[in-house]
Amino acid sequence: MKNSTLKFLLLISLILNISFLGAAGYQYYKKSTYWTSPFGFKMQRNHFLFEELSLRPDQMKTMRETAIRFRTIVDEKRQAIASRRKELITLIRQDNPDRKAVEAVVSEISSMQEEMQRMIAMHMISMKTGLDKEQQMKFIDLIETAMTEGRQTGCTPTEQN
Repeated sequence: MKNSTLKFLLLISLILNISFLGAAGYQYYKKSTYWTSPFGFKMQRNHFLFEELSLRPDQMKTMRETAIRFRTIVDEKRQAIASRRKELITLIRQDNPDRKAVEAVVSEISSMQEEMQRMIAMHMISMKTGLDKEQQMKFIDLIETAMTEGRQTGCTPTEQN
């Protein structure tokens, strides 16, 4: 009787461990397949807004290479901002927060966000210059949709359709 109970408990333990590993693996995979766009919503890591345009293969290649480099820089800046926000929360948690230190961190976060917004705008202009007039209009329409509707609903333009 004790032997069968022990086997049963080991089986349950094994099932729980496998379930936990499976769930952790799934969450890791799910997290690594998405990217937060500069407009604040999640989209698939290998999906780009410009793919919805009718681009020539050379345009697609150039824009994809540029966008991948851009995403890396944006991710680094977003992480730096998140780090400063954590620092801000740590300062605010103190019994007697240093108001000047809080103001300095808020100012730094604002400056970092402004820099990132400027960089994003310049990136959009750069991407636009490689397109013909019709593609430019569609590109700006895609960006406008992403900036307004995507941000408000919290989902990607493809999820909205």
